[in-house]
Amino acid sequence: MNGTMLITFIQQSIRLSSTLLLGSTGEMITEKSGNLNLGTPGIMAAGAISGIVGAYFYTSSSAAFSPLLSILITLGCCILGSLLTTLIYCFLTITLKTNQNVTGLALTTFGVGLSNFVGSIINQRMGGTGVAAFPEIGKAYRTTLPFADKLGIFGDIFLSYGFMTYLAIVIAVIVAFVIAKTRVGLNLRSVGENPATADAAGINVDRYKYVATCVGGIISGIGGLYYVMDFAAANWQNNILDQFGWLSVALVIFAVWRPNIAILGSIIFGALYVVGPFLLGLSTKDQELLKILPYVVTIVVLVIISMRDKKENQPPESLGLSYFREER
Repeated sequence: MNGTMLITFIQQSIRLSSTLLLGSTGEMITEKSGNLNLGTPGIMAAGAISGIVGAYFYTSSSAAFSPLLSILITLGCCILGSLLTTLIYCFLTITLKTNQNVTGLALTTFGVGLSNFVGSIINQRMGGTGVAAFPEIGKAYRTTLPFADKLGIFGDIFLSYGFMTYLAIVIAVIVAFVIAKTRVGLNLRSVGENPATADAAGINVDRYKYVATCVGGIISGIGGLYYVMDFAAANWQNNILDQFGWLSVALVIFAVWRPNIAILGSIIFGALYVVGPFLLGLSTKDQELLKILPYVVTIVVLVIISMRDKKENQPPESLGLSYFREER
């Protein structure tokens, strides 16, 4: 791997890592409240297709194209779509107390299926080529700092990305700070560890679960939009996000439920996922086989943290369990 290929490899790893970082950060917030949302892949798909719907209607209008307005419209549609999809999960698991594992898996099926259905309709309206492309909006998302190309290797590695790459890191740092250092974070962790005790202390358990799960779903949905608009250059294809939702869930375990660790973990996962084409001499089949490496690493980490049995490296004690107040 020569110098140019190495820089390209690092850039690809970091760009992909942003999708995984946003997806895992959103899931961490949700899990800190005690909710295990296996619907993350469906929420990411729903958020992405909602942004694509916004892109389609905006580019189909007679208004003059504005890069800023295109970003605001697609991002707003993504947030709305992610929120509505997450609210389905919240209502079923928090209000109706349904099984979180089953509900999450059903939500994944629903989100992916709905996104494929809507994506097929948009594709047909745009000519039926199999790919719905919005190159101008993709260019707006991938706009880099104007001086990045003047700073040599440093600019290529650290400054040659669109704004959402840096937004993902900022969100992860803020979430890590809120969870670890604020009263809201303390209450959230209390709800996830022992909701009965939190309830007795006057904390509104259902409210914290609803807000945390919805905020987490929105952040994960933005991760789906990032992949489509930036990494995939605003080209939508059905099933485009399937594997990245599950990788985001795996990254939560790899990062031991800490968003700050997920920043580095997402880059590692991104590198393991894209490394295949950069290893000369590998067949296409071998390159695809290498994409299982992030899951293998997650299993190894899970075994290690289980053997060490340290409280700070374990999931919230009430993760995946519905809270029934009358059993307090």
